[in-house]
Amino acid sequence: MTQKSNPALFINGTWQTGNGKAFHAENPANGDIVWQGNSASSDDVNAAIMAARNAFPAWAKCDLSERIEILERFAGLLNDHKDALARAISLDTGKPHWEALTEVGAMAGKIAISIKAYHERTGTRQGDAPGGGQAILRHKPHGVVAVFGPYNFPGHLPNGHIVPALLAGNCVVFKPSELTPLVAGETVKLWQRAGLPGGVLNLVQGERDTGIAVAQHPGIDGLFFTGSVPTGRHLHHAFAGQMDKILALELGGNNPLVVWDAADLDAVAHHTVMSAFITAGQRCTCARRLIVPSGASGDAMVAAINDYCDRLIIGAPDVDPEPFMGPVISNRAADGLIAAQAKLVANGGKIIREMTRPDPARAFLTPGLIDVTDVKYRADEELFGPILQIIRVDSFDAAILEANNTRFGLAAGLLCDDAELWQRFIHESRAGIVNWNKQLTGASSSAPFGGIGESGNHRPSAYYAADYCAWPVATLQTDKLIAPDTAPKGVRP
Repeated sequence: MTQKSNPALFINGTWQTGNGKAFHAENPANGDIVWQGNSASSDDVNAAIMAARNAFPAWAKCDLSERIEILERFAGLLNDHKDALARAISLDTGKPHWEALTEVGAMAGKIAISIKAYHERTGTRQGDAPGGGQAILRHKPHGVVAVFGPYNFPGHLPNGHIVPALLAGNCVVFKPSELTPLVAGETVKLWQRAGLPGGVLNLVQGERDTGIAVAQHPGIDGLFFTGSVPTGRHLHHAFAGQMDKILALELGGNNPLVVWDAADLDAVAHHTVMSAFITAGQRCTCARRLIVPSGASGDAMVAAINDYCDRLIIGAPDVDPEPFMGPVISNRAADGLIAAQAKLVANGGKIIREMTRPDPARAFLTPGLIDVTDVKYRADEELFGPILQIIRVDSFDAAILEANNTRFGLAAGLLCDDAELWQRFIHESRAGIVNWNKQLTGASSSAPFGGIGESGNHRPSAYYAADYCAWPVATLQTDKLIAPDTAPKGVRP
C-alpha cells in the first residue's frame, strides 16, 4: 500500500484516511496528479453508514427551519468560495474556468429551488375529513440514502441529490466518481463549515469496490445515482426484489436534434454546437444525432455547423483566450471515442469533420461531424463526447420516426420556424426533456429532469427530486374519541 495522502473519508464529522487500495486522479488537461489517497474499505463503508444511521433520528426530528438554516449557510459559503471551488472543478475535469463557475452558481441556486420544491411537492397539507376531524398529508424521510456522483458535473449533479435529501431529513453517504475526488472533498468541507451535524453527511471516496460495498450494504434505505447507462443497469439489477429500498436513476441518452425549415442558419449552427459540443460533449442531454432534410437545405445546415466549429477554441482551462471546451475526462475516454468514430467509418459513415486528437498523450478532442445516413446498423449507444452523427431524411414524418428510434428517452429538440411542426413534435416525441429553438443542454432546475426508456427508472430529478427523498403519510384524525350517534347498518342498536 502506498503512502496515504488526501483524507478520503469524512465520517461522523471527522476526516480520516481510507483503509482500501490507493488511487489517484489526474487533471485530464495536463496529466498532473490533483488528488491521491486510499479508498474506503468495506469496513470504512460500514462505519459511514452506521454513522448516518445513528445521526438519522435527531436529524429527522430537527425542525425544518433549522435544516433550512444550515442549507442556506452552505449556499452562502458556495458563493463566498466560488472561485476556489471552480478551480477544483477545472483541475478535476479540465473544464474551462468560466464553465466551472457556472456549475458552482448552479450549486448555490439549488438551495432555494429545493426549498420551494419541498414545500410544493412534499410539504404538509391539511383539510377537513369526511365525518368530521382533519385529513392531513405529511412526508417522512427514508433514512440513510447513498448518493453516487458522476464526473461530468462533480459538484452540481451530486448536489442535486444531496440537498433535497438533507432537506427532507435524510442522512447521506456520498460516493463521488473516482475521477473527480478533489471537488467532492472541497464540497464536503463547505458542508462541514455550514454546521452540518456529525454523521448527517458522510463521504467515502473510492473506485468500483467502494461503490459495490455501498450499494450492497443492508443499512441503506435508498440510492440516488446520476451517471452511465451500464452502471445504472447494474444497480437496477442489484436492487431487484428489494422493495423496501428506493432507487433513483438519472442516466444518459442517444438524444436527437431535428432541424427543419429553419431560415436562420447562424442560429441553427449556434444552437447545434451548444447542444452537441459544450462540456466537450459530456452532458447527458447533449445532442448525439442531428436529423436534417435530404438535399440542399440539409447541406446548408451542415455547412453552417461545420463553419461554426472552426471558431471553437479547445484548450486547457488556463489558456488565453479562454477555451470553449476542454478535454474529455480521461485518455481512456478519448481512446474509446476515437475508436467509436473509426467503427462508424468502417460501417459506412462519411466524415464531414473528423474528430481528432491533437496530442496523443492528452484527452483533448476536436468536434467531429459524421454522416451516418448510409450506415445500415447504427448502434443505439450514447457516445459521450464531442462527436455528432448526422442523419438525412426525406420528410418530417421520417424525422420524427428517426428521433424516436432509440431505446432511450432523455432529451429531444427541434430547431424550426413552423409552430405547427413543433406541435407535432412535442406531441409525438418520446423524451422527458423536449426543447423548441433552444439548445438541448439548457435544462431548468425549476422543472423536473429525467427521461423514459433506458434513460432512467421514472424518478425525475431537479424540481421533482423532492418526490424520491420522502414518502407520504396520509392521516385522518380528531382529538376526541367519539362513538357515532347511530349504529352502522347490520348492527343492532
